[in-house]
Amino acid sequence: MKQALIHVAIVVRDYDEALQFYVNKLKFEVVEDTYQPEQDKRWVVISPPGSKGVTLLLARASTEEQSTFIGNQAGGRVFLFLSTDDFWRDYNRMREEGVHFIREPMEADYGTVAVFEDLYGNRWDLLQLTPEHPMASRRV
Repeated sequence: MKQALIHVAIVVRDYDEALQFYVNKLKFEVVEDTYQPEQDKRWVVISPPGSKGVTLLLARASTEEQSTFIGNQAGGRVFLFLSTDDFWRDYNRMREEGVHFIREPMEADYGTVAVFEDLYGNRWDLLQLTPEHPMASRRV
């Protein structure tokens, strides 16, 4: 059997403001942006540059209940993990773009990591894994 995760949905307030952040500040690429008239919504899929793995589905909140989860999809914990092949390049570029880091870079036995928030407050790890880490061969 072979299976794979292909999308992770992230609840957003507005498609275009989310794209502004993810594409302009994080340099993600738009994989698909298709209007679905029967539901009056868009199917917006983005991906980190060069990634062949899981994509993000930007899911606009359509109810009050969904809106309460914008920016708090993991209850204040780190929600997503952005792996890079050059931590310092991406960290410095992201800081220049105004990305808010809430934990400064640190070296750990698994690699180099810092925590940042997206435009809504969801927490992300930016990390570069050590070559010995079990996930290193599965990352970028």
